[in-house]
Amino acid sequence: MDLRLSRARRLLRGPRRLAAALAAVVVLAGAGTWTAAASDDAPAVHVSDAALPMGGGVRLDTSYFTAGPAGRRPAVLLAHGFGGSKEDVRGQAEDLARDGYAVLTWSARGFGRSTGKIGLNDPEAEVADVSRLLDWLADRPEVRLDKAGDPRVGMAGASYGGAISLLAAGYDDRVDAIAPSITYWNLSDALFPNGVFKKLWTSLFLNSGGGCARFEPALCRMYQRVAESGKPDAEARALLTARSPQKVGDRIEVPTLLTQGQTDSLFPLGQADAAAKAIRANGAPVDVDWISGGHDGGNMETARVEGRVTSWFDRYLKGDKGADTGPAFRVTRTGGVDSTDGETLLRGASDDRYPGLASGPRAIPLTGGEQRFDNPAGAGPPAISALPGLGDSGGLSQLSSLGVGVSLDFPGQFAAFESAPLTRDLQVTGSPTATVHVRSTGEDAVLFAKVYDVAPGDSRPGLPAQLVTPIRVEDARRGKDVTLTLPAVDHEWRKGHRLRLVLSSTDLAYASPTHPATYTAALEGALTVPTAPGVRTADTPLPSWVWWLPLAGAALAAALLLTARRRTTAPAPDPALAGVPLEITGLSKRYAKSADRYAVKDVSFRVERGQVLGLLGPNGAGKTTTLRMLMGLITPDDGEIRVFGHAVRPGASVLSRVGAFVEGAGFLPHLSGRDNLRLYWQATGRPAEDAHLREALEIAGLSDEALARAVRTYSQGMRQRLAIAQAMLGLPDLLILDEPTNGLDPPQIREMREVMIRYAAAGRTVIVSSHLLAEVEQSCTHLVVMDRGRLVQAGPVGEITGAGDTLLVGTQTPVGEPLAEKVAALPGITSAVAVEGGLLVGLEPDGSVPRLVAELVRLEIPVASVGPHRRLEDAFLTLIGGSA
Repeated sequence: MDLRLSRARRLLRGPRRLAAALAAVVVLAGAGTWTAAASDDAPAVHVSDAALPMGGGVRLDTSYFTAGPAGRRPAVLLAHGFGGSKEDVRGQAEDLARDGYAVLTWSARGFGRSTGKIGLNDPEAEVADVSRLLDWLADRPEVRLDKAGDPRVGMAGASYGGAISLLAAGYDDRVDAIAPSITYWNLSDALFPNGVFKKLWTSLFLNSGGGCARFEPALCRMYQRVAESGKPDAEARALLTARSPQKVGDRIEVPTLLTQGQTDSLFPLGQADAAAKAIRANGAPVDVDWISGGHDGGNMETARVEGRVTSWFDRYLKGDKGADTGPAFRVTRTGGVDSTDGETLLRGASDDRYPGLASGPRAIPLTGGEQRFDNPAGAGPPAISALPGLGDSGGLSQLSSLGVGVSLDFPGQFAAFESAPLTRDLQVTGSPTATVHVRSTGEDAVLFAKVYDVAPGDSRPGLPAQLVTPIRVEDARRGKDVTLTLPAVDHEWRKGHRLRLVLSSTDLAYASPTHPATYTAALEGALTVPTAPGVRTADTPLPSWVWWLPLAGAALAAALLLTARRRTTAPAPDPALAGVPLEITGLSKRYAKSADRYAVKDVSFRVERGQVLGLLGPNGAGKTTTLRMLMGLITPDDGEIRVFGHAVRPGASVLSRVGAFVEGAGFLPHLSGRDNLRLYWQATGRPAEDAHLREALEIAGLSDEALARAVRTYSQGMRQRLAIAQAMLGLPDLLILDEPTNGLDPPQIREMREVMIRYAAAGRTVIVSSHLLAEVEQSCTHLVVMDRGRLVQAGPVGEITGAGDTLLVGTQTPVGEPLAEKVAALPGITSAVAVEGGLLVGLEPDGSVPRLVAELVRLEIPVASVGPHRRLEDAFLTLIGGSA
């Protein structure tokens, strides 16, 4: 049941005579087609598609994958997630086939091209179908048999497909190993946790399944009844429990690899915990893996998980005792965002035994006293935790793991109990518990319990994995003691942070009583949190550059010092330019080993105090070369650069008034942000009091809490802020930023814009090179436009965007480059560039719009509209003649 997120021992088996009929379908019905997919270094995969009859007029659309030489091999049944089809698991099927398995995939009833009603893994329908598929596999000449009619087979699948794997292992003793992922143990507990209706997820199921008419009538009636009342009844709970693996939990005796998602408000970690305990009690091997992602989004770690599944089957189906199946327990922990590619950094922690959800308990005292809060009429506005259905757009839980979330509780609708600031870091792995006394002015009270991570001075605390525990307290008028088992999480509260237990009366994802009531809650004792002391995070070796970077830096500093000592006498300062941050005159730089090819040629411009200057140009325009000469990193062949009247040379003392952020910053990831800045400043050899660290941090917008954290935990935006703060140390009068918004999302780009504007507002100067024209237009006061190493235009932004006469000619059909070139060659036209929706045309001062239209008609260009166009993007394209 993953809404497209994923890419029965004593079953009433179908009569064995079905096997022959099923096998005949491929040959006689004409439904089977053979295809092959091959690569240079892997065997071709042969695929046979067939529609197999299941009885009662139901046919399942299947695909059968084999590869390599003839001979018998173990088989794997791969199931798909809810709302999907067999195509979702095709890639994994091909990989398993290449690894020596016969793989059968199928679209479940009601999905893909399969017929029948959706039964939510009904033992008499979907689970019985699996037994018939096993009958079919037993007749395949490629499949290894344990005995006649009994194929050596494993099953895997995610969500809906994970549940059918568990169910099949309980109903059909021919299943030999399973690897279910992000699935449920008890569907009733998942959709009706503690007697509360999980309305948003349930309604999404109905919608993704194609509507009520696509389901078995009993399921449709159940949904309509519960959705209308807002409260699950005994019949509804019994119906879903009967279709849950828990129903046959005492029969599942096969090796089981359970993969469960941490960012999952649909099937949280507790579902896998219940499965692990039950299957292990039967004497079967069980490993548990908590991945970073889940139904609410995040990183699904697909390659790693599929590799572990293959190893699991290698060991328990092929009998390969040397196959590395991994630790008994593994949990993925996040560590910020990789600044090179924007991906979340993941690292594994493990234990040689599964700790469960209550290992290593620690009591955390909370304060708060007895509190009253309201359940509003209509249960609105509701609090917000997870937002089901947003998994494909990134996942709110993934954001929460990085310190960002949208959790919201409304004043007067919750009680809060809070710890003192932690004196050391606290790693919680499992389910916290607490006992509260609850009273209500109504009959039932429905509460939503959650534990926040509150950073010092943070008005918006984070909710780990965006998870809450709902609980229905029946007959609450007289008051009851209620033991809360909070969501299982793997989360670290840092030193100085606080834990906040919140009981809310509403939550957007669930159904709450619509009658108004007042609740009273008091905490009975401390909050108990599991610390799982046996779980250890693998040491991540520091990259080699961590060690050679300081040495390289020292060598570079020595080289610069020697260069400074050897350099020729610099021209005398120009007193007339003492107050001018930058003046460039006749600047030129040839390409190496070329006498007549220039990276920069005869460039001149001037920058004043308080300006934010945008340096623009297409790739190869000479922007970076100009900046490198400005910073004294390379020497110009001709011309002069003066900063506050002083000529720039490598090692020039005036460069101490210049700060630069070029091509990212190399931080030591294991050190805090503050320590990185201090080490950098110490390397300059200047007094600590000259760093103006506090002022630079205020401008960059970095908090004390962020600076105390290791840089490896930083998001991309925080790394950029730290790099900007590093460039601002000493509050240089001239700040140079090369592509400072690379890798940032729109809110982070907006924040970076504000940083630049704030810095220049104090009378300093900023030069920024960027390819984001819309951002440059909003943040810069002046522009320098370069193309092919030459200066095209310089001046205020408004002057450049308003310069010339630029028209947007709308056309009924797209205009190709050949026609655009003909338009550019017309008299009175300076340029013509094909853009989406038409042409961007630059007119000479004496150009005539009527004449232009007449020429366009003559060229048979279907003109739909003509009008002025004055954005920076348009002016830029006009100035460079479309060379970008």
